[in-house]
Amino acid sequence: MESNIREAIAGPVVRAARPEDAEAIRAIRNHAIEHSTALWTRTPQSSEEAAAWLAVHLGRGSALVAEVDGEVAGFAVYGPWRELDGFRHTVENSVYVREGRHGRGIGSALLAALIDSARAAGHHVVVAGIEAENTSSIRLHQRFGFEHAGTVPEVGTKFGRWLDLALLTLRLP
Repeated sequence: MESNIREAIAGPVVRAARPEDAEAIRAIRNHAIEHSTALWTRTPQSSEEAAAWLAVHLGRGSALVAEVDGEVAGFAVYGPWRELDGFRHTVENSVYVREGRHGRGIGSALLAALIDSARAAGHHVVVAGIEAENTSSIRLHQRFGFEHAGTVPEVGTKFGRWLDLALLTLRLP
């Protein structure tokens, strides 16, 4: 209880991710892979894959973590939306919160900091591709000004069902 009171008063601490955060981030990602439609794969990440994945984001300065009581409680990253040169000012974001830590402002703190980071890096648009039934993530993004740009039906599959992809965009001033 005391931990929750401190968290509610102080909020999460958002900072740049570091290589030593790879295992905590991997645990959050693997939980999402195994239990949700947030990541459209059935294959958990190995420690080596997680370190390599994070290293790419660290190299471009596009990875953040939120700490609560010294524990990584969530992470956020952005990366190229498409690889072609014409899309170089557009990035796609991802925000994940550790199971049991939802509804405490962690996702909001991460998304706010990630938007600021993308803006500071000179990006023009941030895209969020969200499984269309993930209304909590859609609402989070809409609170930050993301607008629904369309839904692509049945472009993925997981847990034996087809998934629709909602695309939301935020133009950075």
